[in-house]
Amino acid sequence: MKKNLFYLIISIVVLILSGCNLNDNFYSGNFLNYEDMYINTEKYKDYGENPFEKTSEKPVSTFSVDADGGSYTNMRRFISKGQKPPVASIRVEEYINFFTYDYPEPVNNENVSLNSEISTCPWNDAHHLIRIGMKGKTIPVDQLPNSNYVFLIDVSGSMASYDKLDMLKSGFKNMIDNLRPNDKVAIVTYAGASQVLLASTPASEKTKIKNAIGKLGAEGSTAGAEGIRSAYKIAKENFINGGNNRIILGTDGDFNVGISSTDSLVSLIEDMRETGIYLTVLGVGTGNLNDEMMEQIANKGNGNFEYIDNVQQIKKVFTNELSKFYTVAKDAKIQVEFNPSKVESYRLIGYENRKMEKEEFNNDSTDAGEIGASQTITALYEVVLKPESSQMQYATFNFRYKKPGETQSRLITHNIMTSPKQISESSESMRFAASVAGFGLLMKESAYKGTLNKKTILDLAKGAKTFDPFEYRDEFVDLVNNWDE
Repeated sequence: MKKNLFYLIISIVVLILSGCNLNDNFYSGNFLNYEDMYINTEKYKDYGENPFEKTSEKPVSTFSVDADGGSYTNMRRFISKGQKPPVASIRVEEYINFFTYDYPEPVNNENVSLNSEISTCPWNDAHHLIRIGMKGKTIPVDQLPNSNYVFLIDVSGSMASYDKLDMLKSGFKNMIDNLRPNDKVAIVTYAGASQVLLASTPASEKTKIKNAIGKLGAEGSTAGAEGIRSAYKIAKENFINGGNNRIILGTDGDFNVGISSTDSLVSLIEDMRETGIYLTVLGVGTGNLNDEMMEQIANKGNGNFEYIDNVQQIKKVFTNELSKFYTVAKDAKIQVEFNPSKVESYRLIGYENRKMEKEEFNNDSTDAGEIGASQTITALYEVVLKPESSQMQYATFNFRYKKPGETQSRLITHNIMTSPKQISESSESMRFAASVAGFGLLMKESAYKGTLNKKTILDLAKGAKTFDPFEYRDEFVDLVNNWDE
């Protein structure tokens, strides 16, 4: 209540200083509330949209996998408040990859499987969609490598709210309940300076670790870079050869002491990733959220970025999908070579900030994305096909990755040569991915949204929910139903 009153007073002051008539704004319903005011300070980067490419001029498309889901849950936060997410916040691939798809397990001693499918495009009758899918191998819990975790927790003053530090504390406690006795956890906090709150401790001492988490409080400025250095130092000191060595950073991204620019932090993380330690970034809160910085350092830190918007998301990240923290494919890259005699032009939907040069695909020193155990990755191309010809192969799907602990990449090749189907006759994976991608295009106010509308999205999604282990697809349908188009 005191917090709301504080922001109310600040809002009134802002209105007065800007020369606005307080009564007119208040009674007309245009009054500036504290959430609206502080949302305007959030930081996003708009990467635009991939254009259509003529296959005759550019037959090869190369990009890194993106295993993040943060853009989707951030959108969900806005929708739940009756607001539209900023266009710059929307990364369509993260909408698609928030969900798990029913893909086959890898074979032939590989850690990743590949599959594909072609259907008509539900928002443009003259176009088709090509779906490519990947799945990281499932590892039974008793065979997972031991973990060396460092929780790096932002306890600066900006984190003092129920949807920030309190949310993270709940999540980390939840995670402790899912760890095995031989796993280890250390806790590093940072505000004006960093501090080792808990030395690396066996997860068998759950009460000790939870008590340390429970004592966390927020105050002071934000020396995030110093905290990152401390966390990597602790992780390196407790490194498990052949194990899962990972820092989990929880923050709103409001770094204001020391290194604070996105470019400088990315450079710092790029230096640190050579240690073999992965970085997961968990974003929280409203108002000063620095989405741009968090997504980028997770990308460059061989990890993933998730936004925690509610208690259900805590369970998703820390319980239902905990196996994602166990990387099975490093530096995972995709290269699709289209057949000019079959494909007139193509457009990769999303992945704008993951595009790579053709030559980088075979360069093992080039950084790319990671795939966790049981994790699925999906990408969609919107394509213009040529009239039928005798050739059956539409494209070649090449995938390159490194197994954990290895420095030389492995190449898997999959030929895309299935006959196109009507979208209504395609697999649930195709229909649901198209539905979620379509919703992302509408949120992004895409120039390529065609005839998309709410009904199209719902029709596709409602009939593609047989595979829904944790009912996230059901939740998506509810979200779209409640969305005011």
